[in-house]
Amino acid sequence: MLQIGSLGLGGLGLADVLRLQARAEAKPTAKSVIMICLPGGPSHIDMYDMKPEAPAEFRGEFAPIATNVPGLDICELMPLQAQIADKFSLIRSMTFLGRHDPYELLSGYPSAQTGQIRSAEKWPVFGSVVSKLRHDAAAALPPYVNLNDMRVVPETDDPEVPRYLGAQHAPFRPSGPGLANLRLPESVTAERLAKRQSLLAQFDQTRRAAESGREFSVLDEFERQAFGMISSGGVYRALDLEREDPQVRARFEGCPDLLTARRLVEAGVSVVTVSLGFLSKTPGRPIYGVWDTHADNFSHMRKLLPDYDLAISTLLTDLYERGLDQDVLVVVWGEFGRTPRIGDEARALGSKYAEGRGHWWEAGFTLLAGGGLKMGQVIGATDARAERVKTKPYTPQNILATIYHVLGIDPASTFPDFQGRPVYLLDDREPVKELV
Repeated sequence: MLQIGSLGLGGLGLADVLRLQARAEAKPTAKSVIMICLPGGPSHIDMYDMKPEAPAEFRGEFAPIATNVPGLDICELMPLQAQIADKFSLIRSMTFLGRHDPYELLSGYPSAQTGQIRSAEKWPVFGSVVSKLRHDAAAALPPYVNLNDMRVVPETDDPEVPRYLGAQHAPFRPSGPGLANLRLPESVTAERLAKRQSLLAQFDQTRRAAESGREFSVLDEFERQAFGMISSGGVYRALDLEREDPQVRARFEGCPDLLTARRLVEAGVSVVTVSLGFLSKTPGRPIYGVWDTHADNFSHMRKLLPDYDLAISTLLTDLYERGLDQDVLVVVWGEFGRTPRIGDEARALGSKYAEGRGHWWEAGFTLLAGGGLKMGQVIGATDARAERVKTKPYTPQNILATIYHVLGIDPASTFPDFQGRPVYLLDDREPVKELV
């Protein structure tokens, strides 16, 4: 009965039975995820993994301050987060595989070449996976929303790709003229909209009879989503910040995208992705490479960190005050850390880089908050100069496995790729054990 793990149950192997059982037992601890990317690679040693005892050419210009969590010190330019450190957990033992785009953060796999996503990479991003597995066909709200461009530079490919899951699982982007189309014109009632939908369906019957294929099913799905979003108005209301309490809007001044993200998850959106930087404070505008501080690292960080500190503390405090901290998981990270040795690139690239920090894949950080996970802890450690991880390393796949865990999704799930071959969501399916 148990030869080579086979139970003889209708052809199911033991591994299959256990996998199905695990899926049946998986219970979500959160409803939504807000993923905040810091494009360009934020400096771990100047933010969350400071080394005040290291030589001057490593430790930099900033001093650490204590937080309300014993043993967790962070940069002096982030005093607001220091006051609420019990509301988040920090992973200091992150390692990355080294591409300069957020595709690895979104899918768990690095791009073959920086910024070349569509042509080479086969894995869908996690938002598309959530859309595929958790999307309610009757829901008017899109399951996956991206609020601004995630590319590090504008010339590269869009990293938020659904791949073989289908174009209907790409993120909805509420920007540009499309935003105005999310509500009915005053002259069009819901009844008239329904009649137009019926007429469109009649016109499409001939097309569907003459041609069939995956592309048309995708178009049908887009049509259904479009009519649902317009007729319900839920998306437009969530995106309309004028409906928010003026006092709350004032708190989010300078980071309106984060207020929009909170309103979207509060309305029922499962995944919201957003890039955070402070060169432009206009909602929805692209944020390219803000944290890529090759030159003048410290002058840039002096400008970035106070605004970043206010933005993160405002979002987390707001979620807790609304009782959303268990329902919403917030993830904050970038595609890698920065070189611990200051001016490491100056020898090869010139004196312009004497005060900068280059790309560093050997160490970095991830901040997580809410989602029913264990908060108020620092996880992992690097060596005395923040160069190498000296505890168990965690990778973006472990973070994504944690996200899937809180959403009740089995990371061992497979989907057929373009050739019909089953592909796992992740190779390393272990969540961060200290959090779960």
